[in-house]
Amino acid sequence: MITHAQCVAWLRGFADIIDANKTFLTDLDSAIGDADHGTNMARGMKAVVKKLHGAGTPPLGAMFKSAGMTLVGTVGGSSGPLYGTFFMKLGMALGEVKDASLPTFAAALKAGCDGVTARSRTAVGEKTMVDALTPAADAFEAAVDDGPLAAAEAAAAAARQGRDEGIPLVARKGRASYLGERSAGHQDPGATSATYLFEALATALREG
Repeated sequence: MITHAQCVAWLRGFADIIDANKTFLTDLDSAIGDADHGTNMARGMKAVVKKLHGAGTPPLGAMFKSAGMTLVGTVGGSSGPLYGTFFMKLGMALGEVKDASLPTFAAALKAGCDGVTARSRTAVGEKTMVDALTPAADAFEAAVDDGPLAAAEAAAAAARQGRDEGIPLVARKGRASYLGERSAGHQDPGATSATYLFEALATALREG
């Protein structure tokens, strides 16, 4: 079971890790993008956390959809729409529950990932956040029988592996693709922040 409190802790933890690494993310983005990923995501997640204050315990669907819409409204570039899509699709899949069974949560993660893939028209191997998101969601689903923490840790490990496997690749989508062969050898900022997303989930379940 993934509890409402753990989901709140996940959002707060993601905001914290993004804020702590915003300079690093922006530095990564300065090499192959618009040099604003860290600052944009930090601003957006700060707004998400602000909305959590005094919100009580709404259904998970409403909470994550609110997070998604907040990111769309506050984060510039492609990151806002893509992370917004992830959380909105996650919320739609969770619906009215306050706590989610592991299979339900796994399916919701997959729905969020599929939403990003569809909106970005991107597949694994094109040097984007999908390189971390897709294997993470798949790993979580594969490990549900091992319990919530094990599933989240497997997802975080898969995200890190996907992020790192993308470093030598040439970008095929997004701003980085404009660099062609020069994008090879750079760590993708979107895949990096997506890895933080699943690391924050593992931390929330470990501590909750």
